[in-house]
Amino acid sequence: MAAVTMRLPAARAPLDSSALRGGEKHLVAPGDTITTDTGYMRGHGTYVEDDKLIASVAGVVERVNKLVCVRALKARYNGEIGDIVVGRITEVQQKRWKVETNSRLDSVLLLSSINLPGGELRRKSAEDELAMRDYLQEGDLISAEVQSIFSDGAVSLHTRSLKYGKLAQGVLVQVSPSLVKRQKTHFHDLPCGASVILGNNGFIWIYPTPEQKDDEAGGYTANLEVSP
Repeated sequence: MAAVTMRLPAARAPLDSSALRGGEKHLVAPGDTITTDTGYMRGHGTYVEDDKLIASVAGVVERVNKLVCVRALKARYNGEIGDIVVGRITEVQQKRWKVETNSRLDSVLLLSSINLPGGELRRKSAEDELAMRDYLQEGDLISAEVQSIFSDGAVSLHTRSLKYGKLAQGVLVQVSPSLVKRQKTHFHDLPCGASVILGNNGFIWIYPTPEQKDDEAGGYTANLEVSP
């Protein structure tokens, strides 16, 4: 039989001070010592033991002034205002929709935060509330922008721009939210005839590039023809 070589785990050396100055990214595993300097404050993903700042999750060390935290490589989506997300309607409630956006809590899309079909902007009436299921119902996919964050961490969405709204044809791909970088634009037309929406929440929508932009529909047209 071939010999098997086994190596016992050894404690990693703590990160030097240059790792906390915002230089290259440093990956840590749970239990790794980030620093022994007592001048740093404990942030998310860290804990203090024997005057050492230790990582509690696997991720990238980030520092803001004297605050040190570890951003987990695999975690639920934490929304920030202005993020572009792709979500699925899970429930129709009074004057709002509940949306699954890969975060800890369901996101909220208020009836007052959408454009009506036709791109119309006006105060929503009781008739609009009764017709909510005609606009969006359970299972529908939408693209939206994060408008605000509630005190419990839930995300409030809006689709007031004509580039947001209901998604009809395409394929939904789910990846880790940490793989999607925040950029100026998350809507891209590829030369192969496909377009993508890179949701900050890790939901990526791939769909055929439309021949002409139909802005008059207000984001609620559902083209159900077979795509090549």
